[in-house]
Amino acid sequence: MKKKKGVVVFLVMIIAMLLLGYYSYGIVKGTAAKDNEKGIKLGLDLAGGVSITYQVKGDETPSAEDMKDTVYKLQKRVETYSTEAEVYQVGDNRISVEIPGVSDANSILEELGTPGTLEFKTTEGETFMTGEMVADAQAATDTSKTSSSKYVVQLKLTSEGAKIFSEKTGEYLNKVLPIYYDGECISYPTVQNQITNGEAVISGMKSYEDAEALASQIRSGALKLELEELQSEVVGAKLGSQAIKTSIIAAIIGLLIIIAFMLIAYRIPGLAASIALLIYTGIVLAILHLYHITLTLPGIAGIILSIGMAVDANVIIFARIREEIAAGHSVAQSIDIGFKKAFSAIFDGNITTLIAAAVLGLRGSGTVKGFAATLAIGIVFSMFTALVISRWLVKALYGLGFQDKKFYGEKKERKSINFLGKRGLFFGISLAVIVAGFVGMGAHKAGNGQPLNFSMEFKGGTATTVAFDKDYTIEEIDEQIVPYIEEVTGDANVQTQKVADSNSIIIKTRTLNLNEREKLATAMEDNFGVQENDITSTNISSTISSEMRSDAIVAVIIATICMLIYIWFRFKDIRFASSAVIALVHDVLVVLAFYALSQTSVGSTFIACMLTLVGYSINATIVIFDRIRENLALESGRRDTDLKEVVNKSITQTLSRSINTSLTTFIMVFVLFILGVSSIREFAGPLMVGVICGGYSSVCITGALWYVFKTRFSKKKK
Repeated sequence: MKKKKGVVVFLVMIIAMLLLGYYSYGIVKGTAAKDNEKGIKLGLDLAGGVSITYQVKGDETPSAEDMKDTVYKLQKRVETYSTEAEVYQVGDNRISVEIPGVSDANSILEELGTPGTLEFKTTEGETFMTGEMVADAQAATDTSKTSSSKYVVQLKLTSEGAKIFSEKTGEYLNKVLPIYYDGECISYPTVQNQITNGEAVISGMKSYEDAEALASQIRSGALKLELEELQSEVVGAKLGSQAIKTSIIAAIIGLLIIIAFMLIAYRIPGLAASIALLIYTGIVLAILHLYHITLTLPGIAGIILSIGMAVDANVIIFARIREEIAAGHSVAQSIDIGFKKAFSAIFDGNITTLIAAAVLGLRGSGTVKGFAATLAIGIVFSMFTALVISRWLVKALYGLGFQDKKFYGEKKERKSINFLGKRGLFFGISLAVIVAGFVGMGAHKAGNGQPLNFSMEFKGGTATTVAFDKDYTIEEIDEQIVPYIEEVTGDANVQTQKVADSNSIIIKTRTLNLNEREKLATAMEDNFGVQENDITSTNISSTISSEMRSDAIVAVIIATICMLIYIWFRFKDIRFASSAVIALVHDVLVVLAFYALSQTSVGSTFIACMLTLVGYSINATIVIFDRIRENLALESGRRDTDLKEVVNKSITQTLSRSINTSLTTFIMVFVLFILGVSSIREFAGPLMVGVICGGYSSVCITGALWYVFKTRFSKKKK
């Protein structure tokens, strides 16, 4: 790149960085102030929202199965407002809905509606289908028939509903099959043809808003139970403003440390990477802000992982440039070759993780969707900044006169380290840690009935509402009230929420028996002057339902299969894919062992931690395999190829990348752990273990696994 062009490109990048920095400053400032318009939309754990309690109509107690079904369907419905919305059972016949990022309970109630009975009838008034046979209903615009748009409602039925609907639409062709909601007719659709595939369209809406209103009523009536509103209130954040401020400070400090590291380690390319990283951070913040994506702790996990991957891409590129300089190429040639050779590892690593994010977003629910959204955004723009922005900047700096090799460094070929020779030791260490984890889980299961320290998000608990005589801040609650609660209940994972415009506080703990509830009430009376009639308690179900857990597990399994297929396709060898998946399972089991042995609380952040680990582990593995693939290609045609030497050489060549990427990602999480509140530390602690484990497995386990599969398969073939 010529000097004049280099000056222009560099100035454009600096201006872009400054403009994004100014814009990001406003976003960060608005986020710290919990202003959804100026900052990022925060989840219930960080900013609070609306809490609505419904009660089942009728005097009879509903069955546990009907309550579970209703909770799950209502969860799916409220996710249209936010992927981070929570729905859980309260007592025997109540359901609580918590929607983050909003403060007007009345508007939410108006939009959400009161879930009632939905019936599909014939013209004679016979009910042939009910709301529980409707899988989904969405407003849409149909432009397929004429140039003018038509507003419609698209219905998707269950398998049972599809069968019944097919029979009735065939029987009542060109006749009306009215839809009733709570005894009132809400639509008169005419059957134009027999519907056999379980997907129908209700046309003739005057506007999109009318279509959305009808779709909303149909979705409401798709619940097994009739619900009525009992109470609604605005609740405060579970973690408080301190959690947001410390997370922001931690992110800034972490970024500054990473920038300093990149400048020291990589010189001129490090400067380019630092500018690109700041541009990347600004773009991600802008996207989160502009598209009103709800940010919670799992979302923060996705951002941390994507920052790690953005740094990783630059580390891979710069290591390649140094290798080419050491091989005798000019700096200009080395830059071009370095980016070209690094592309496959960056592309395959990011695409593999993007596949996982896409599956998790489509198949998961709740916090899993939030994690997937932020991770996907991060991956796309980390690839862009590494492969485009960093490239422009490096070439611009070269054009500005930084053309001497000393500004880029040289990476001499080092003697291969015999990692495979120690594979028995590495396998033994991993096996011992995993076995220790299972033994620990077994011991805990025998002792207290729980293999892990499940929080109330997984096993339910007790919600105690206390009306105090003064308005406590979240920080005052944490410092003055929570210690008494922890002492009485023996629960180290207490959650508290303020009720807006009142002095009431909702205290969520593990399930308390009658004696423990009385002790808690006494503690509140003795220490804070609360009256007995100002305290109410009720049992609540887990906020992470069994269906949500099943969704998460199924999503991870499908994502793993999709990643396996992609790696198999790209590397043309099932042994690469198999080794990558086994290494992934290894990393998950090691972190699970940490949870078991340290008795770290297993709550909503557990899912975020494990999902972060899946993305990080796969990306680290791909880098090693990409180098093995390249070295094998160089050895093709030779009969005396030493596979062991190829693997050892590949791991040695990528060792600095493995160490530097793990170090920079670890720094981000470590600062978060040091500065964060207790709930954030519960998330950051296991994640640090995961980062270390991911680095260890990529160097010591993955290549060895592939080698074992490769040699054993060849022997069998012979």
